[in-house]
Amino acid sequence: MTIIKRTLLKEGLKAGLRKGLNGFLWIMKILIPVSLFTALLAWTGWLSRLDFLLQPLMSILSLPAMATLPLLIGMLTNIYGGIAAMSVLPFSHDQMTLMAIFLLIAHNLIQEGVIQAKSGIHPLKATVFRLVAAAFTVIAVAPFLNVTMTASEKTGASLETTRSLIEALQEWGLTTFSLSIKIFVIIMCILVLLEILKTLDLISPMVRALSPLLKIMGLDQKVGFLWLTAVIFGVAYGGAVIVEEVKAGYLTKEELEELHLSIGINHSLLEDPSLFLSLGLSPFWLWVPRMIVAIIAERVLALWRFLKRRK
Repeated sequence: MTIIKRTLLKEGLKAGLRKGLNGFLWIMKILIPVSLFTALLAWTGWLSRLDFLLQPLMSILSLPAMATLPLLIGMLTNIYGGIAAMSVLPFSHDQMTLMAIFLLIAHNLIQEGVIQAKSGIHPLKATVFRLVAAAFTVIAVAPFLNVTMTASEKTGASLETTRSLIEALQEWGLTTFSLSIKIFVIIMCILVLLEILKTLDLISPMVRALSPLLKIMGLDQKVGFLWLTAVIFGVAYGGAVIVEEVKAGYLTKEELEELHLSIGINHSLLEDPSLFLSLGLSPFWLWVPRMIVAIIAERVLALWRFLKRRK
C-alpha cells in the first residue's frame, strides 16, 4: 500500500469515526426521549383505550392497534424514533418485521418530501407513492410471516400492566441501554466504511460495476450516481448531491420520476436496515422485499407510459 493510500485511509477512518460518534449522539437525542415517552404511555394503558379506533386500519397491515404509535413517529420524524417506540412495546418478532418493512419505505416523509420536491418530483406524489408502496409491501409479506394476533391484542389487553412505575422505568432503561450499544457498533462500522470509500474515490467505480443492476431496476445509467448516492446515504443525507445534480439539467423529467420512485422505496440500504438488525430481525425481510417492489414499480410505470403513448 502506497503512502498516499495509507494517508487517505487514515483520513477516511478519522472522518468516519468522527461522523459515527456525532451520528450516534444525534440518534440518542431522539432514541432516549421517544422511547421513554412510549414506555410511559404504554405503562399508563392509554394506548389500549384507542384500540377500537385504530384496529380496523392496522388490521389491513396485519398489525395490532398499538403499532400506530411507532409507525406515526417514524413517518413524521425518522426511523430512529420508530425503532425507539418499537423497542419498548410488546410486539412479536414478526410484527416488528412488518413494521420495519413499512418504516424502511415510509419514514421522515415531511423532510424527505421537501428534498424530493427540490429535485424533480411533486412532494405529494412522492409521499403518496411511498405510503402506497409501504402498505403494498407489508400486505404482500404478511402471509409469509406468523402475524396472527392473539385475543388480547385484538381487545387491547396487551398493554394492560400491573407493574409499578419504577419497574417500568427499569425495564425501559435496560432495553434502551442494550439497543444503544448495538446501534453504536452498527453506526460506527457503516460510517467508517462509507468515509473510506469516499476518501479512496471508490464510489464512481461502484456505479459502473452496478450497471447491470441498474438495468434490472429499470433505471438508466445516467441516474446511476444519484441512485447510488440515495442507496448509500439516503434521501435526507444524499439530498444535497441529488439537488445539485438536478440543477445541472442533465436529466429529463421522466428520468427524474423513475429515479425518485425507485429511491423512494430503496434508499439508505446500508444504515437503515442495519439499525433494525439490533432488534434481531431477519436481514432477508429487511432488504429483499423492497428491492422486488422497486423493480415492480418501475415496470408498472413503464407500462403506464406505454399505454398513454398508445392512446
